[in-house]
Amino acid sequence: MGLGSDMYRQQILDHYKNPRNYGEIEDATFTHVGENPMCGDEITMDVVLEDDGETIEAVAFRGDGCAISQASASMLTGELRGMTLEELGEMDRDDVVDMLGVDISPMRVKCAVLAEKVAQDGADIYRGDIEDVDVTRTEEDDADSPDA
Repeated sequence: MGLGSDMYRQQILDHYKNPRNYGEIEDATFTHVGENPMCGDEITMDVVLEDDGETIEAVAFRGDGCAISQASASMLTGELRGMTLEELGEMDRDDVVDMLGVDISPMRVKCAVLAEKVAQDGADIYRGDIEDVDVTRTEEDDADSPDA
């Protein structure tokens, strides 16, 4: 890994220490919670949709966990603003890893994709596409999942 990789590691540490969009949105269109039991990561994500009911106007997260999970949530909240729920649903693990800019070990992928899965499941529950689940967990083997 070269200088570029060090830059991305610094970016991850910056997002971990100074998370963007951290907090709570009181009148969110939907809120969803997720956890990664293997690492102890927890994320709650609030999403506000524009009047069209499809475009993400605002997003915030709160939670606790490792640097990868928290930096990924911080970075993702910036990416989601202006995106449609359909575009959110099309995101996959590679999009998150590319956003982070560093190679992620197989054990850490679940940390990296937690925020993405929380946002996607929250959107799917909101739209009625999946049954309401209290908490999204990344404990299943996401590597074998076709939408991981």
